[in-house]
Amino acid sequence: MTVRIGAEEEFHVLDAESGRLVPRAGRLLERLGTTGFSSELQQSAVESNSEVHDTLDGLYADLSGTRRRLAAAAAQEGLAVVAAGTVPLARVTPRDVTADPRFRRMAEEYRRVADEQLICSAQVHADVPDRDTAVRAMCLVSPWLPPLLALSASSPYWLGSDTGYASWRTMLWQRWPTAGPAGCYRDAAEYDAAVAELIGSGVISDTGMLYQDVRPSAHQRTLELRIGDACPRAETVVLIAGLFRALVRDACHRLERGADPRCDGHHEWLRAAGWRAAR
Repeated sequence: MTVRIGAEEEFHVLDAESGRLVPRAGRLLERLGTTGFSSELQQSAVESNSEVHDTLDGLYADLSGTRRRLAAAAAQEGLAVVAAGTVPLARVTPRDVTADPRFRRMAEEYRRVADEQLICSAQVHADVPDRDTAVRAMCLVSPWLPPLLALSASSPYWLGSDTGYASWRTMLWQRWPTAGPAGCYRDAAEYDAAVAELIGSGVISDTGMLYQDVRPSAHQRTLELRIGDACPRAETVVLIAGLFRALVRDACHRLERGADPRCDGHHEWLRAAGWRAAR
């Protein structure tokens, strides 16, 4: 079976002269149009969405072309775009949230956590046969995700200082209530019931706020990798996509052979491994 892949990349928007993060994503999106691009919580970031690809070469060509298009549009506005977990020069303010009702609610509910969401990541989607398989595969691939974080790490600087971490984005990201290891579930029904409880509790408002390291996509028949930083080089994103695809393919084969996806429950080790990868 061909396992198709795709990627979503987030980019910081900077003033080209000063190198400072600026809330001007709206101007950039006006130039780019909405096809393949979207806004984020903060007005200082934009997201791109690749096409679906059968090959790593196809994904690389797609990501490289998108980056060139972004850079050209930014230059026309006196801006630059940067693919990295964080940028060195930024300021925290509650006034720069994107004017979208959902984002406004998030800013009001999560306050400082939302204000400091000046971070960018790269997400990879890999095909799975069905949603039950996606949920069961999460447990099988999870022990291998911290190395993928380590490969992506690109955020040592935060608000003008060296944090001592390779991925400070991870430290900021883990403050969200659903971030971290995904856990193990028997099937999609059990997973969806847990999600419904989270939403019902008011801890999160919708499935888009499931920020686990890996999750079944809410809208596509894919498993989605979410643990990594945005990567300065498109080649790194493609490398991680290829490794993640291999992990998903292996997990699907193991499940087809009757492998038990249940784990021993020691997810504290996965969180610790994530911290070590970020450090």
